[in-house]
Amino acid sequence: MVNQTTTRFETAFLEAKRRQLSELKALLQGTRAAASAEEGQVNAAAGGAAREYEEEAQRLTTLELEGTLELRDTQRLANIERALRKIEEGTYGLSDLSGEPIALERLNATPDALYTLDEQEAFDKKH
Repeated sequence: MVNQTTTRFETAFLEAKRRQLSELKALLQGTRAAASAEEGQVNAAAGGAAREYEEEAQRLTTLELEGTLELRDTQRLANIERALRKIEEGTYGLSDLSGEPIALERLNATPDALYTLDEQEAFDKKH
């Protein structure tokens, strides 16, 4: 249940964000499942087949990229889960770091934003 005394948004806006976040979550989960299935098919097809060194290098590069993307998707899913909890708690749109309001434009562009733009940029610079 949304706590109306602490939220700065109307119920319709929060419900729209809940739907948007849930759809994004399902999309990311579906993409991850499809990628895992594809990787299994590639591994099964390549099992025992002779490969060139160039093919191995390309495969290692691809695996590294996929690992980076998987890590990013894992973090994004965690942010989505947190944003959904914040809707329930009545704190959606407030920074997890400072409690300051997150700009509406930012929430519309990135509904799973947990920090103000300045806070996110500072975090990204450190990491």
